[in-house]
Amino acid sequence: MYIGLDVHKNFIAIAIAEEGQKREVNFYGAINNDMDQLHKFLRKQISQGVEPRCVYKAGPCGYNIYRSLKDKGIDCVVIAPSLIPKKNGAKIKTDRRDAESLARLHRAGELIAVYIPSMEDEALRDMVQDDKKRVERIFEQIKQLVEQTQLNDLNKSLQLLRGVSQLEKPSLHYGN
Repeated sequence: MYIGLDVHKNFIAIAIAEEGQKREVNFYGAINNDMDQLHKFLRKQISQGVEPRCVYKAGPCGYNIYRSLKDKGIDCVVIAPSLIPKKNGAKIKTDRRDAESLARLHRAGELIAVYIPSMEDEALRDMVQDDKKRVERIFEQIKQLVEQTQLNDLNKSLQLLRGVSQLEKPSLHYGN
């Protein structure tokens, strides 16, 4: 059974596509964006002898659903929204249609999964992003200082930059 999850901050719209290309895709409904409710829904499907294969779009809700389902032994893939095949003249986008489309396309094998970073990779990425932001702020401060003091004299500019180079440098060593 292929399960399309249209994930939002507060809820998840769920659609089910059973095996067989000609079978209908059914909209199950929406549940709160709560792992316990999602697990309960999936346990019910499993108890009926079904092997769920879940799919959802990568987005601001992150990879928590993916990791939680994988930890429970449930097949799940995350796909890039930009790689979802679209029909010409597609109807107005709704949560129901998105979930149904995900389930249908997953069943047809037309979706491409994205790389899911490990928790460590995500933490490292966040630290690098923080350092980038800090460097950008320092650069902007230097730029403003140069503009405010109207440093046209090369010697004055060099003295200012020597003073800046004495500032605390961000740590580029991560991990242990």
